Amino acid sequence: MLNCGFGLYNEKSLENSFLPTDPVLVVHGGAWAIPDDMVEGHLHGVRNALAAGWGVLERGGAALDAIEEAVVIMEDDETFDAGRGSFLNRDGRVQMDALIMDGATLRAGGVGCVERLRNPVRAARKILSESPHVYFVAEGAESFAAEHGVELCKNEELVIEREVERLREYQREAAGRDFAKDGNELFAPTVSHDTVGAVALDRDGNIAAATSTGGTLNKAPGRLGDSSLIGCGCYADNLSAAVSTTGWGEPIMKLVLAKWTADRVAAGNLPEWAAQEAMNYLKQRLNGHGGIIVLNAKGQFGIAHNTPRMAWACKTIKKEEAGVERSAP
Repeated sequence: MLNCGFGLYNEKSLENSFLPTDPVLVVHGGAWAIPDDMVEGHLHGVRNALAAGWGVLERGGAALDAIEEAVVIMEDDETFDAGRGSFLNRDGRVQMDALIMDGATLRAGGVGCVERLRNPVRAARKILSESPHVYFVAEGAESFAAEHGVELCKNEELVIEREVERLREYQREAAGRDFAKDGNELFAPTVSHDTVGAVALDRDGNIAAATSTGGTLNKAPGRLGDSSLIGCGCYADNLSAAVSTTGWGEPIMKLVLAKWTADRVAAGNLPEWAAQEAMNYLKQRLNGHGGIIVLNAKGQFGIAHNTPRMAWACKTIKKEEAGVERSAP
Protein backbone atom coordinates (compact mmCIF):
# COMPACT_ATOMS: atom_id res chain seq x y z
CA MET A 1 0.00 0.00 0.00
CA LEU A 2 1.11 3.57 -0.68
CA ASN A 3 0.25 6.70 1.25
CA CYS A 4 0.61 9.53 -1.26
CA GLY A 5 -1.05 12.26 0.76
CA PHE A 6 -4.54 11.79 -0.65
CA GLY A 7 -5.35 8.56 1.18
CA LEU A 8 -4.27 4.94 0.92
CA TYR A 9 -3.98 3.26 -2.48
CA ASN A 10 -2.51 0.07 -3.79
CA GLU A 11 -0.31 0.43 -6.88
CA LYS A 12 -3.10 -0.51 -9.30
CA SER A 13 -5.63 1.93 -7.89
CA LEU A 14 -2.95 4.66 -7.77
CA GLU A 15 -2.28 4.14 -11.47
CA ASN A 16 -5.96 4.20 -12.34
CA SER A 17 -6.61 7.32 -10.26
CA PHE A 18 -4.46 9.34 -12.67
CA LEU A 19 -5.95 7.98 -15.95
CA PRO A 20 -7.57 9.57 -17.77
CA THR A 21 -7.50 13.14 -16.51
CA ASP A 22 -8.13 16.68 -17.69
CA PRO A 23 -5.06 18.83 -18.36
CA VAL A 24 -4.09 21.89 -16.33
CA LEU A 25 -1.43 24.52 -16.98
CA VAL A 26 -0.22 27.32 -14.69
CA VAL A 27 2.53 29.83 -15.53
CA HIS A 28 4.16 32.76 -13.75
CA GLY A 29 6.25 35.66 -14.94
CA GLY A 30 7.84 36.95 -11.76
CA ALA A 31 6.84 38.36 -8.38
CA TRP A 32 7.61 42.02 -7.54
CA ALA A 33 6.02 45.47 -7.50
CA ILE A 34 5.12 45.50 -11.19
CA PRO A 35 4.44 49.17 -12.15
CA ASP A 36 1.07 50.03 -13.63
CA ASP A 37 2.58 50.82 -17.02
CA MET A 38 4.16 47.35 -17.22
CA VAL A 39 1.12 45.30 -16.20
CA GLU A 40 -0.25 44.84 -19.71
CA GLY A 41 3.10 43.66 -21.03
CA HIS A 42 3.33 41.06 -18.28
CA LEU A 43 -0.23 39.86 -18.84
CA HIS A 44 0.37 39.63 -22.58
CA GLY A 45 3.49 37.57 -21.96
CA VAL A 46 1.98 35.04 -19.58
CA ARG A 47 -1.09 34.64 -21.79
CA ASN A 48 1.11 33.90 -24.79
CA ALA A 49 3.02 31.33 -22.74
CA LEU A 50 -0.24 29.77 -21.60
CA ALA A 51 -1.46 29.48 -25.17
CA ALA A 52 1.74 27.77 -26.30
CA GLY A 53 1.74 25.26 -23.47
CA TRP A 54 -1.98 24.58 -23.70
CA GLY A 55 -1.67 23.81 -27.38
CA VAL A 56 0.61 20.91 -26.45
CA LEU A 57 -1.71 19.60 -23.73
CA GLU A 58 -4.78 19.97 -25.91
CA ARG A 59 -3.21 17.69 -28.52
CA GLY A 60 -2.56 15.07 -25.86
CA GLY A 61 1.08 16.04 -25.41
CA ALA A 62 3.17 15.51 -22.30
CA ALA A 63 3.36 17.94 -19.40
CA LEU A 64 7.12 18.17 -19.97
CA ASP A 65 6.60 19.35 -23.54
CA ALA A 66 3.93 21.83 -22.49
CA ILE A 67 6.01 23.56 -19.84
CA GLU A 68 9.05 23.67 -22.09
CA GLU A 69 7.09 25.47 -24.80
CA ALA A 70 5.47 27.84 -22.30
CA VAL A 71 8.81 28.81 -20.77
CA VAL A 72 10.44 29.29 -24.18
CA ILE A 73 7.80 31.91 -25.01
CA MET A 74 8.69 33.86 -21.87
CA GLU A 75 12.44 33.46 -22.42
CA ASP A 76 11.93 35.04 -25.85
CA ASP A 77 9.83 37.89 -24.39
CA GLU A 78 12.02 40.81 -23.30
CA THR A 79 9.48 41.69 -20.61
CA PHE A 80 10.84 38.96 -18.37
CA ASP A 81 14.10 38.21 -16.57
CA ALA A 82 14.85 35.10 -18.63
CA GLY A 83 16.55 34.62 -21.98
CA ARG A 84 16.93 37.82 -24.00
CA GLY A 85 16.28 40.81 -21.78
CA SER A 86 17.62 39.19 -18.60
CA PHE A 87 19.18 41.25 -15.86
CA LEU A 88 22.89 41.95 -16.31
CA ASN A 89 25.47 40.79 -13.81
CA ARG A 90 28.09 43.06 -12.29
CA ASP A 91 30.22 42.81 -15.44
CA GLY A 92 27.35 43.68 -17.76
CA ARG A 93 26.79 40.15 -19.04
CA VAL A 94 23.73 37.92 -19.11
CA GLN A 95 24.13 34.72 -17.05
CA MET A 96 21.10 32.43 -16.91
CA ASP A 97 19.87 29.38 -14.98
CA ALA A 98 17.05 26.93 -15.70
CA LEU A 99 15.63 23.61 -14.53
CA ILE A 100 12.95 21.26 -15.84
CA MET A 101 11.68 18.22 -13.89
CA ASP A 102 9.42 15.28 -14.67
CA GLY A 103 7.07 14.24 -11.87
CA ALA A 104 6.56 10.74 -13.26
CA THR A 105 10.22 9.68 -13.15
CA LEU A 106 11.89 12.37 -11.02
CA ARG A 107 14.30 12.93 -13.88
CA ALA A 108 15.53 16.51 -14.14
CA GLY A 109 17.84 18.67 -16.20
CA GLY A 110 19.41 21.90 -15.09
CA VAL A 111 21.84 24.51 -16.39
CA GLY A 112 23.58 27.26 -14.46
CA CYS A 113 25.52 30.40 -15.37
CA VAL A 114 25.05 29.93 -19.11
CA GLU A 115 25.81 32.90 -21.35
CA ARG A 116 25.29 31.70 -24.93
CA LEU A 117 21.86 30.05 -24.93
CA ARG A 118 18.77 31.89 -26.13
CA ASN A 119 16.57 29.35 -24.40
CA PRO A 120 18.22 27.74 -21.38
CA VAL A 121 15.15 25.57 -20.78
CA ARG A 122 15.82 23.84 -24.13
CA ALA A 123 19.26 22.83 -22.91
CA ALA A 124 17.83 21.74 -19.57
CA ARG A 125 15.34 19.50 -21.38
CA LYS A 126 18.16 17.93 -23.42
CA ILE A 127 19.98 17.12 -20.18
CA LEU A 128 16.85 15.52 -18.73
CA SER A 129 16.24 13.44 -21.84
CA GLU A 130 19.73 12.61 -23.10
CA SER A 131 22.18 12.68 -20.21
CA PRO A 132 22.77 10.46 -17.17
CA HIS A 133 23.63 13.63 -15.31
CA VAL A 134 21.23 16.19 -13.88
CA TYR A 135 23.19 19.41 -13.97
CA PHE A 136 25.71 21.25 -16.15
CA VAL A 137 27.13 24.73 -15.62
CA ALA A 138 28.79 27.47 -17.66
CA GLU A 139 30.91 26.30 -20.60
CA GLY A 140 30.16 22.65 -19.86
CA ALA A 141 26.44 23.29 -20.17
CA GLU A 142 26.91 25.20 -23.41
CA SER A 143 29.10 22.47 -24.87
CA PHE A 144 26.55 19.80 -23.97
CA ALA A 145 23.77 21.86 -25.50
CA ALA A 146 25.67 22.42 -28.75
CA GLU A 147 26.56 18.73 -29.00
CA HIS A 148 22.85 17.92 -28.71
CA GLY A 149 21.54 20.30 -31.33
CA VAL A 150 20.89 23.46 -29.34
CA GLU A 151 22.25 26.46 -31.22
CA LEU A 152 24.55 28.84 -29.36
CA CYS A 153 24.48 32.62 -29.66
CA LYS A 154 26.66 35.53 -28.66
CA ASN A 155 26.06 36.99 -25.22
CA GLU A 156 25.62 40.41 -26.78
CA GLU A 157 22.51 39.13 -28.55
CA LEU A 158 20.84 38.59 -25.17
CA VAL A 159 21.59 42.10 -23.88
CA ILE A 160 19.06 44.88 -24.41
CA GLU A 161 19.45 48.62 -23.86
CA ARG A 162 16.85 48.72 -21.09
CA GLU A 163 19.01 46.45 -18.96
CA VAL A 164 22.22 48.32 -19.77
CA GLU A 165 20.61 51.50 -18.46
CA ARG A 166 19.12 49.71 -15.46
CA LEU A 167 22.53 48.36 -14.47
CA ARG A 168 24.20 51.76 -14.86
CA GLU A 169 21.58 53.44 -12.70
CA TYR A 170 21.73 50.71 -10.09
CA GLN A 171 25.51 50.81 -9.85
CA ARG A 172 25.46 54.60 -9.52
CA GLU A 173 22.99 54.38 -6.65
CA ALA A 174 24.81 51.48 -5.01
CA ALA A 175 28.24 53.16 -5.07
CA GLY A 176 29.51 53.73 -1.57
CA ARG A 177 26.69 51.89 0.18
CA ASP A 178 27.41 49.50 3.02
CA PHE A 179 26.15 46.06 1.95
CA ALA A 180 26.27 44.77 5.53
CA LYS A 181 23.84 47.54 6.44
CA ASP A 182 21.77 47.88 3.28
CA GLY A 183 22.13 44.44 1.69
CA ASN A 184 18.45 43.53 1.95
CA GLU A 185 17.51 46.69 0.05
CA LEU A 186 19.39 45.34 -2.95
CA PHE A 187 16.68 42.70 -3.25
CA ALA A 188 13.69 44.78 -2.23
CA PRO A 189 10.33 43.78 -3.73
CA THR A 190 10.31 47.01 -5.73
CA VAL A 191 13.22 45.61 -7.77
CA SER A 192 12.13 43.41 -10.65
CA HIS A 193 12.19 39.64 -10.19
CA ASP A 194 10.74 38.49 -13.49
CA THR A 195 11.87 34.89 -13.24
CA VAL A 196 9.51 32.68 -15.26
CA GLY A 197 8.07 29.26 -14.61
CA ALA A 198 5.37 26.74 -15.47
CA VAL A 199 3.70 23.66 -14.03
CA ALA A 200 1.43 21.29 -15.95
CA LEU A 201 -0.73 18.18 -15.67
CA ASP A 202 -1.23 16.13 -18.82
CA ARG A 203 -3.91 13.65 -19.92
CA ASP A 204 -1.78 10.74 -18.72
CA GLY A 205 -1.89 12.12 -15.18
CA ASN A 206 1.74 13.23 -15.07
CA ILE A 207 2.91 16.56 -13.71
CA ALA A 208 6.06 18.55 -14.48
CA ALA A 209 7.68 21.86 -13.57
CA ALA A 210 10.17 24.28 -15.10
CA THR A 211 11.80 27.53 -13.99
CA SER A 212 14.11 29.87 -15.93
CA THR A 213 15.84 33.09 -14.92
CA GLY A 214 18.52 35.63 -15.62
CA GLY A 215 19.07 35.99 -11.89
CA THR A 216 19.36 39.20 -9.90
CA LEU A 217 20.47 42.61 -11.08
CA ASN A 218 24.20 43.33 -10.58
CA LYS A 219 24.85 39.84 -9.25
CA ALA A 220 28.44 38.68 -8.91
CA PRO A 221 29.63 36.67 -11.92
CA GLY A 222 29.07 32.99 -11.21
CA ARG A 223 26.28 33.57 -8.70
CA LEU A 224 23.66 30.82 -8.86
CA GLY A 225 20.13 31.40 -7.61
CA ASP A 226 17.30 29.12 -6.58
CA SER A 227 15.62 28.73 -9.97
CA SER A 228 17.71 25.88 -11.32
CA LEU A 229 18.25 23.99 -8.07
CA ILE A 230 16.06 20.93 -7.48
CA GLY A 231 13.77 21.49 -4.52
CA CYS A 232 14.58 25.18 -4.23
CA GLY A 233 13.11 27.01 -7.21
CA CYS A 234 11.65 24.00 -8.98
CA TYR A 235 10.38 20.52 -8.14
CA ALA A 236 7.99 17.89 -9.50
CA ASP A 237 6.78 14.53 -8.18
CA ASN A 238 3.53 12.85 -9.19
CA LEU A 239 3.09 11.77 -5.55
CA SER A 240 3.19 15.34 -4.24
CA ALA A 241 3.25 18.39 -6.51
CA ALA A 242 4.88 20.36 -9.28
CA VAL A 243 6.26 23.67 -8.01
CA SER A 244 7.96 26.73 -9.50
CA THR A 245 9.06 29.73 -7.45
CA THR A 246 10.16 33.28 -8.18
CA GLY A 247 11.67 36.03 -6.06
CA TRP A 248 14.71 36.60 -3.90
CA GLY A 249 16.75 33.46 -4.48
CA GLU A 250 18.95 33.25 -1.42
CA PRO A 251 16.15 32.86 1.17
CA ILE A 252 14.29 30.46 -1.15
CA MET A 253 17.42 28.30 -1.39
CA LYS A 254 17.96 28.26 2.35
CA LEU A 255 14.43 26.94 2.91
CA VAL A 256 14.49 24.48 -0.03
CA LEU A 257 11.09 26.04 -0.59
CA ALA A 258 9.77 24.12 -3.59
CA LYS A 259 10.33 20.75 -1.89
CA TRP A 260 9.01 22.15 1.41
CA THR A 261 5.81 23.07 -0.37
CA ALA A 262 5.52 19.77 -2.23
CA ASP A 263 5.89 17.92 1.07
CA ARG A 264 2.90 19.81 2.47
CA VAL A 265 0.84 18.66 -0.50
CA ALA A 266 2.06 15.08 -0.04
CA ALA A 267 0.88 15.29 3.55
CA GLY A 268 -2.65 15.98 2.30
CA ASN A 269 -2.85 19.76 2.12
CA LEU A 270 -4.44 21.46 -0.86
CA PRO A 271 -1.98 23.19 -3.22
CA GLU A 272 -3.80 26.49 -2.70
CA TRP A 273 -3.16 26.32 1.03
CA ALA A 274 0.41 25.05 0.62
CA ALA A 275 1.27 27.90 -1.76
CA GLN A 276 0.09 30.56 0.66
CA GLU A 277 1.74 28.85 3.60
CA ALA A 278 5.03 28.75 1.69
CA MET A 279 4.91 32.51 1.17
CA ASN A 280 4.12 33.06 4.85
CA TYR A 281 7.02 30.79 5.82
CA LEU A 282 9.39 32.59 3.46
CA LYS A 283 8.47 35.96 4.93
CA GLN A 284 8.35 34.96 8.60
CA ARG A 285 11.47 32.82 8.69
CA LEU A 286 13.88 34.85 6.55
CA ASN A 287 12.02 38.03 5.58
CA GLY A 288 12.13 36.73 2.01
CA HIS A 289 9.78 37.74 -0.76
CA GLY A 290 8.58 36.05 -3.88
CA GLY A 291 5.85 34.00 -5.49
CA ILE A 292 4.96 30.38 -6.16
CA ILE A 293 2.75 28.16 -8.32
CA VAL A 294 1.81 24.66 -7.16
CA LEU A 295 -0.08 21.85 -8.93
CA ASN A 296 -0.91 18.30 -7.88
CA ALA A 297 -1.78 15.25 -9.97
CA LYS A 298 -5.49 15.74 -9.23
CA GLY A 299 -5.38 19.04 -11.11
CA GLN A 300 -5.72 21.17 -7.99
CA PHE A 301 -3.43 24.20 -8.01
CA GLY A 302 -2.36 27.16 -5.94
CA ILE A 303 -0.93 30.58 -6.82
CA ALA A 304 0.50 32.88 -4.14
CA HIS A 305 2.94 35.74 -3.64
CA ASN A 306 3.97 38.04 -0.80
CA THR A 307 5.08 40.85 -3.14
CA PRO A 308 2.70 43.56 -4.34
CA ARG A 309 2.16 41.78 -7.66
CA MET A 310 3.04 38.63 -9.60
CA ALA A 311 2.19 37.93 -13.23
CA TRP A 312 0.38 34.60 -13.58
CA ALA A 313 -2.01 32.72 -15.84
CA CYS A 314 -3.80 29.38 -15.59
CA LYS A 315 -6.01 27.24 -17.78
CA THR A 316 -8.20 24.18 -17.37
CA ILE A 317 -10.79 22.71 -19.71
CA LYS A 318 -13.40 24.83 -17.91
CA LYS A 319 -11.79 28.26 -17.66
CA GLU A 320 -8.80 30.48 -18.27
CA GLU A 321 -7.55 33.28 -16.01
CA ALA A 322 -4.65 35.70 -15.82
CA GLY A 323 -3.70 38.46 -13.42
CA VAL A 324 -1.02 40.26 -11.45
CA GLU A 325 -2.56 39.82 -8.01
CA ARG A 326 -3.77 36.70 -6.22
CA SER A 327 -5.82 36.83 -3.02
CA ALA A 328 -5.00 34.53 -0.14
CA PRO A 329 -7.33 31.52 0.25
